[in-house]
Amino acid sequence: MPLPIGYSLRSLLVRWKSTFLAMIGIGLVVAVFVGLLSMASGFRLALRASGTVGNAIVLQKGAMSELGSSFSKAAGDWVTNDPRIVHGRDGAPLASPEFVAVVALPKRSDGELTNVGVRGVTPAAFHVRNGVTIVEGRRAQPGLFEILVGRQAQNRIQRLDVGSRISLMKREFEVVGVFSAESSSLESEIWGDFDAMASAFNHAGTENSLTVRLADPSVLPSLDRDLRANLQYPLEMVGERKYYEDQAGPLSRFLRGLAAFVAVVMGIGAVFAAMNTMYAIVANRTREVGTLRALGFSRSDVLMAFVLEGFFLAVAGGGLGCLLSFLMDGLRTSSTTASMSEIVFAFRVTTVDLGFGLLFAATMGVIGSLLPALRAARLPIISALREA
Repeated sequence: MPLPIGYSLRSLLVRWKSTFLAMIGIGLVVAVFVGLLSMASGFRLALRASGTVGNAIVLQKGAMSELGSSFSKAAGDWVTNDPRIVHGRDGAPLASPEFVAVVALPKRSDGELTNVGVRGVTPAAFHVRNGVTIVEGRRAQPGLFEILVGRQAQNRIQRLDVGSRISLMKREFEVVGVFSAESSSLESEIWGDFDAMASAFNHAGTENSLTVRLADPSVLPSLDRDLRANLQYPLEMVGERKYYEDQAGPLSRFLRGLAAFVAVVMGIGAVFAAMNTMYAIVANRTREVGTLRALGFSRSDVLMAFVLEGFFLAVAGGGLGCLLSFLMDGLRTSSTTASMSEIVFAFRVTTVDLGFGLLFAATMGVIGSLLPALRAARLPIISALREA
């Protein structure tokens, strides 16, 4: 094995110009592939960060999202009385009843309307949901028509600066603060007092969801079974983190499917390009191949040498593509969730995405070099040595 590896590496270094050009081509293909994967990862991580370990969300039985869920306040109170939910020193349950809706507001960039999630919360929401902090202004006071806006919502929606006023369902709300939520999807929402929001949207007496802190996360399955078994209040419970991961599922799967499609289409072109390059390399090195065979190296040694050369070339190009993909890391875009609201998220290049990129490059290199390597291995010794 020392000959194939050493010979392959030296060949790439000696022919550094063609090696560099091939690396650029493969690198661009891998960069696009990893970029699409990083978009899917960023969307999934933004929603996953919205959930807290130990928290669970109560929804109407059969509802796919908070927007499609609705149950009475009495049903929510019945859930919070369960001893498996954390209660504070004052005896109050650590639970956040929430009202959820979607409104159309103009974007800062072009004035076009876009869907924005609106959430009515109680002060308990800031204790149940970790990582939500006020970065400007103050919290909305209970009972008043005041709102907090997420940092990303403020950046992309008109008239959401502190002190401005905005109309929601023909009701004027004053922006009194801006909050951050560790780059989660919550930063794309508008928060207001639960009762004020429910009144403005004519949904008094009902809740869309109830986020609770469990005394022990392991009790979630049993508590969910108890909720489902109750005939008076048809409810169900799911872990908060899992809920948000499920919300990311459809788009995340679409983006990964798109990445796979692009990989196949661009990969076929890259494989043929690599194959043509390797065929040209073999044609220009027939005398070298004949010399190797004359020195006693077998056909399999020659085959392995050219396959390894294609493999090393592709992996080097894949590494370049992975480095280029970091130019997209942190880029922000927006997309619509299952609840029809638009959230802002950042591209996130993960180690898994990089691993897939390198594997994709290596596969292209091996497939593209296999047929030229077979041709080199089958060259007769005498005719190869006679080639000019």
